[in-house]
Amino acid sequence: MSLGRIITLNNGLKVPQIGFGTWQAAPGEVEKAVATALKVGYRHIDCALVSLRVYENQNEVADGIAESGVPREDIILVSKLWNNSHRPELVEADLDLTLSQLQTKYLDVYLIHWPVPFKPGKDLQPVADGKKVIDTEAPGIVATWKELIRISKETDKVRAIGVSNFSKSALEKIIDATGVVPAMNQIECHPSLIQPELFEFCKEKGIKITAYSPLGNNITGKPRIIDSPEVKEIAKRLGKEPAQVLIAWGAKQGFFVIPKSVTESRIKSNFDDFELNDADFEEINKVGRATRSRANAPCEYNPPWAINVFDEPYEQSQPLKVW
Repeated sequence: MSLGRIITLNNGLKVPQIGFGTWQAAPGEVEKAVATALKVGYRHIDCALVSLRVYENQNEVADGIAESGVPREDIILVSKLWNNSHRPELVEADLDLTLSQLQTKYLDVYLIHWPVPFKPGKDLQPVADGKKVIDTEAPGIVATWKELIRISKETDKVRAIGVSNFSKSALEKIIDATGVVPAMNQIECHPSLIQPELFEFCKEKGIKITAYSPLGNNITGKPRIIDSPEVKEIAKRLGKEPAQVLIAWGAKQGFFVIPKSVTESRIKSNFDDFELNDADFEEINKVGRATRSRANAPCEYNPPWAINVFDEPYEQSQPLKVW
């Protein structure tokens, strides 16, 4: 059973620390998984209009919520603005589509999914010449963020707003321009991707980090930290599953953690969190630093996004940078 820890966002909204992620879940699996998660006790569900390989599974999320019997008001629902709707005039329609799919009048948290605008239109994943089509005429992340601020102030459609996949420099850009600090930054976060500068900046600003891919899952074929022999040995010594150890690693730092699974036994065990002691935490950090890997850099996707998002060395040859 979960320890039931709650984190308070910068606007006072209280959110369960351990959430349930739906990224990479195949069509037909999401409804049952969400229903199972809610019956197990999860009350924080993370979804998205589009993920990298799965389109529009939010209808299944809604069906899973209905099947669970858990009242909507007892659930924290997080979703995201997709890349093809970054232009300010398109943002609210994207939100309305998500609300319709999730069969709800409001989101608890609405995030900008990526600091990267795609070509507007019905094609959610526009491709030309073997690459994603980036909207180079879009006004940039500040304009998109201003529109989320407007929606949060003028409507009842969102309770809190934030971002996802934002670097420190991207966060500084939107905060400096508007004075409004995101409630949340959802990022790839696991021991093989420790980012002290970003972690500290978010802590100073009161931005709560959500760790996605906390087990190292990815679509680029890179080694996963959960498969590390050292992590497996630590888990064996503690009498835990490797996934539980990695979830505890994120939770110890005050991060939200949103593991994904469609297997009932794993959904249950992931929710059975525990507190990691300092010595084990540092041992895991040591393993992670020795195996550093960012598994979700868009320039490595297939098809690639020709943009530098995180300023990794291998991104710096890209023709575009977040603006």
